[in-house]
Amino acid sequence: MHKKTVRDVDLKGKRVLMRVDFNVPMQAGVVTDDKRIRAALPTIQYVLDQGASVILMSHLGRPKGGPDPEFSLKAASEVLGKLLDKTVQMAPDTVGPQVEKLAAALQPGHVLMLENTRFYKGEEKNDLDLAKQMARLGDVYVNDAFGSAHRAHASTEGVARFLPAVSGFLMEQELEYLGRATSNPERPYVAILGGAKISDKILVVENLLAQCDKLLIGGGMANTFLKAKGYEMADSLVEEASVETAKSIMTKAGDKLVLPVDAIIADKFDAEANSKVVDADEVPLGWRIMDIGPKTIKAYGRILRDAKLVVWNGPMGVFEMPKFAEGTFAIAQLLAEIDATTVIGGGDSASAVKKAGVAKKMTHVSTGGGASLEFLEGKELPGVAALNDK
Repeated sequence: MHKKTVRDVDLKGKRVLMRVDFNVPMQAGVVTDDKRIRAALPTIQYVLDQGASVILMSHLGRPKGGPDPEFSLKAASEVLGKLLDKTVQMAPDTVGPQVEKLAAALQPGHVLMLENTRFYKGEEKNDLDLAKQMARLGDVYVNDAFGSAHRAHASTEGVARFLPAVSGFLMEQELEYLGRATSNPERPYVAILGGAKISDKILVVENLLAQCDKLLIGGGMANTFLKAKGYEMADSLVEEASVETAKSIMTKAGDKLVLPVDAIIADKFDAEANSKVVDADEVPLGWRIMDIGPKTIKAYGRILRDAKLVVWNGPMGVFEMPKFAEGTFAIAQLLAEIDATTVIGGGDSASAVKKAGVAKKMTHVSTGGGASLEFLEGKELPGVAALNDK
């Protein structure tokens, strides 16, 4: 990685302003999944061990127009306190004189959590006045929030203009593993792409095709490719506006692009719908594709068994419904068994390997859905670009 990390700066006695991703799921004011908080622990602990104090900032949800107790980071700060086994002080605000006072008084080894950065409209507008106010709180800026790195916000990009800016360990790990897929990948390199829409992923498809040896397609986006192939898709989800794009992608890709040969179909979009397996070109009227079929799982398995690097983004079917989760879980299981570097893009794919019980068997599971997609599109992420070069 060509960016400086926390290892490259002297932290002793410094106040470290750290952007983390504590955008965690909450119910009735309680954190229901602390995975993102745990992911930040190695960097926080390292900074404390170096004799520094830590000032944490994050967004949470989408509060509308100012402070809202429902989106407070207080619950996240309490979870962090338990994990660190130390008191985490909660600031009453994100910036301002009161917060500056608390930050200035912070002793080495202590932790202060700022309030939700999105309580300020200037956060999402990358308001440099707000970024300056944030920068006044620390001596060094550390970005460990890969999940927000694709956004040029005051706390991810703006603040890095006013302080020495380096990456944390989580950010470093994300860039290292996703970087393997975009520069000098191990071969054979197989990419798997699923999810509902092709229009969201055209740039990813094109960028992956330029890099990988095989691109396996599943999910709703496969239907648009199958329609472009001339197959009747009946009631399946198809993006009519993208059919021509799919045709031209297939022409350029040749046998590099691999499509499902069969599918599990249903007579309605419902967890209890009647279902059956058909070949991909035999979807009867009134039915819709909900998952890849057993022949496709076998065919994809043959390709994956020889791979040395696999990158997976997006489910193979409507995996939220148990009846149509088999394709997604079968791919997850296959990846757990092969001898390859396996990199899972965030979002639904991360949740799929977790539900399948094989997350720990993957080489790397990304914490950022949107950020990992943009990285795989070949885009430079503003939150990464803003960090100091080595």
